[in-house]
Amino acid sequence: MADRQCGGTVQRLKGQTVCFTGRVLVDGEWTVRERCAKKAQQHGATPKTDFSKKVTLIVYGDLASKVVTDDRRAYSSTLVNAEAQRRQDLHVCVVDGDGFSKLIKGGSAPCLELRKASTGHVRPVAAPEADSGLLGGPLRLKRVGPRVYGDLTLDLSALDRAKAAHESTVGALIAHLSRQGVEARTYAPGAPEFDAGWSRGTDVFVAEVKSLTGAREDQQIRLGIGQVLDYTHQLRSAHRGRRIHPVLVLEKRPSDGRWVALARGVGIRLTWAPGFTGL
Repeated sequence: MADRQCGGTVQRLKGQTVCFTGRVLVDGEWTVRERCAKKAQQHGATPKTDFSKKVTLIVYGDLASKVVTDDRRAYSSTLVNAEAQRRQDLHVCVVDGDGFSKLIKGGSAPCLELRKASTGHVRPVAAPEADSGLLGGPLRLKRVGPRVYGDLTLDLSALDRAKAAHESTVGALIAHLSRQGVEARTYAPGAPEFDAGWSRGTDVFVAEVKSLTGAREDQQIRLGIGQVLDYTHQLRSAHRGRRIHPVLVLEKRPSDGRWVALARGVGIRLTWAPGFTGL
């Protein structure tokens, strides 16, 4: 890739010519392009509806419903053009929703690299060192099959159902993140063994996934809260200055609404399948 003329950081919106690929997750709220364009304009940027050589900044949003224009690589047309510009040493900056949120608050944001994912789609990602020591390789589902019980008197069928529900939730989470151009990852060697992790810009998210099948809901949620807080504490201690966010992912909406307020109170993002609100 050509050297980044921005030095790897987008300093401000003022003076930028901005193109949005779709609705953008701004501070946890999906925001349509028209509203994003107004926010950018209020901070001195010039919004454009389509990509052109005048565009200096792309805000990468939701492309799940977009039709791609390059079947061979399955890139979106906007990112195809951005990649082509970069190969010609005409650098176009790319930020995600978190980056755009920082820019409209007057801060700076990391300019993301463009990397081809295993699915063939281009993925805007942080520089490789951004999640070093935190995230490992792509997250893969574990095979869940029936056990041979033999003479065991303990009924393990409920455990098998719980494991199947857990892996189903993990699979749904992987798919949900993938639709946003985000790759779910496993933990890095030596890091706490969280269930899933991912990055958005320089922010890293670590998640514990809990099924509610065949178990007491309150016990599972309490356990998940303790685990993800422990993981986050360990990682923040080892990587001081890094923005690491704990996430508790549930198989389904909890029956008791108090868990939402409790999680928010201790700084955990609580979400559940199938919609994964807030992610």
